[in-house]
Amino acid sequence: MKAIKILSIFMLFFAVKVSAQQISTADLQVTGLTCSMCSNATEKSLKTLNFIGSIKTDLNKNIFVLTFKKGADINLDLVRKKVQDAGFSVGNLTANFNFNQVKVDDKGQAIVDGNVYRFVNAKNKTLNGIVKATIIDKDFLSGSQFKKQASSVNSDAYASGTGIVNGKKTRIYHLSIS
Repeated sequence: MKAIKILSIFMLFFAVKVSAQQISTADLQVTGLTCSMCSNATEKSLKTLNFIGSIKTDLNKNIFVLTFKKGADINLDLVRKKVQDAGFSVGNLTANFNFNQVKVDDKGQAIVDGNVYRFVNAKNKTLNGIVKATIIDKDFLSGSQFKKQASSVNSDAYASGTGIVNGKKTRIYHLSIS
């Protein structure tokens, strides 16, 4: 009996880990970079985040390819903050999400590991495997792109990035699947 309880607890833990969402990589476009020193300052700032495994820089496109540590808790708002701390802005952030049977409701919302995602172009779907999505929230796009998106995004939380989910004020990421 004791062995069955231990096995059940182990299976429950394993099931939670397997169903967990993971972001493997992200292409981060930074605006305002004018020289290699700007790029170095941004990279140095990003490297202070303990969930980033490696960074590859494409200076021609001002893109940083971020590879995240497996199993790490990734905070995309901290990525944005580190870019801003270096004196620059995020022009675009597209990430590869690894979803495991994530159900998106009829409003385009899915909750995964405590993160709330609202998809502007996916409703009533089940997401499985690698899904490439762009974060379209304020400060993850240029000002003009944000205004353009705002006219088409039907979400009360789009402007602020927060909303009430299950009775709590919660950070909501708005995503567009590529």
